[in-house]
Amino acid sequence: MTGPDFRHDEAGTPASAWTSALAAHEVHELDLPTTPGRLVVVGAHPDDETLGAGGLIRTAAVAGWQVEVVCATAGEGSHPSSPTHPPSLLEGVRRQELGQAIARLAPGAGVSCLGLPDGSLADHVEEVVAALVATIGTDGADVVLCAPWRGDGHPDHEAAGLAAAVAAARTDARLLEYPVWMWHWGSEADVPWRHTRLLPLDDTIRSVKRAAVAAHASQVEPLSSAPGDEVLLDDSFLAHFRRDVELFLEDDEPVSDEALELVHRERSDPWLVDSDYERRKRAISLASLPRDRYEQALEVGCSVGALAVDLAQRCGRLLAIDNSVTAIAAAAERTATLDHVEVRRAAVPDEWPSGSFDLVSVSEVGYFLSPRQLAAVVELSLGSLTGTGHLLLCHWRHQPVGWPLAGPAVHEAFLATGAPIVAEHHDPDFVLHVLGRPA
Repeated sequence: MTGPDFRHDEAGTPASAWTSALAAHEVHELDLPTTPGRLVVVGAHPDDETLGAGGLIRTAAVAGWQVEVVCATAGEGSHPSSPTHPPSLLEGVRRQELGQAIARLAPGAGVSCLGLPDGSLADHVEEVVAALVATIGTDGADVVLCAPWRGDGHPDHEAAGLAAAVAAARTDARLLEYPVWMWHWGSEADVPWRHTRLLPLDDTIRSVKRAAVAAHASQVEPLSSAPGDEVLLDDSFLAHFRRDVELFLEDDEPVSDEALELVHRERSDPWLVDSDYERRKRAISLASLPRDRYEQALEVGCSVGALAVDLAQRCGRLLAIDNSVTAIAAAAERTATLDHVEVRRAAVPDEWPSGSFDLVSVSEVGYFLSPRQLAAVVELSLGSLTGTGHLLLCHWRHQPVGWPLAGPAVHEAFLATGAPIVAEHHDPDFVLHVLGRPA
């Protein structure tokens, strides 16, 4: 959902209208874990996090949570016609204000500003995703990630919200979204009420939040008396953020992560499968298999089908799957003359193929799963093996940008099951294991 075109200096929806709307709907209270965890709050510009989630930040800090704030831009474009504050000066001012505001809300919190271009964040979504994934790491199940609402009506806010949704899906973090400009342009009909949650704010927390908002002086006060330096966020707008609750949206619908599809769409051979490195890696993979022949094989994450062609020489039947439509088309073309190879689009773990296999290959795909997804794939892979079957694992051992897991961590998840190691190979750039079915 995207709001209509709006201007900050035009009259918007009055705060009293929203007070009535909130009272008219039965909104559940935000349920936060009682055990302190990590709160990562995202802003498109300095002040977003304070306006939309300042009360949450303060509540978490008081409760002993580890708080980290990531701001995508420095907000240098807030006053494009200013005669006194060019973007280079305003960038420094707003970075300083961000630090001061967060110091009031959560002393000791981590604060970072990515410095991406203000006004064109939609062109840098993957960079925000990568920064958030790196911040969250592999313990996403203990993280609450809070970001601008994807329906907020401001392109930068919606881009930051999309990036957070993708990062949450890749890391298993819980995602909350907060509106900012919706309060200005929107009405009761624009809110997906079934996804809303309210966080009550007591007088002490509201007082701290007001002080944090005031720290963003370049936005809540005029820069000067000169034309172009007018106040950006006037009192009628700020009234939306003085109420005794904060509203968040929590939508459990899965976000569409098109990263791997785009990789295949933009390049016909994204992994350079005919390079010496890739050829050598496939040769070692096949040489590590303890049997010359497998009757039923499954390859998870076949990409453009290079490994499928090689595995097909050792298999009676091979099912090769991938979630990328473009990759599947390329793999189908590459294996078109191999009648015993079936190529199928499937997203794992949710669309895991039925049946048993005496060979399952999970190669160069495990780190494109969230930790929870990987745990499911570990169980499904080993559970799909016949009693004498083998599981082939081969992964690049370095850290993929924008994903929480690296190859060694993927293999450790499989090894932790106690599955017997049949073959093992360690290379400076990849790690390989062949496992048997656990007893």
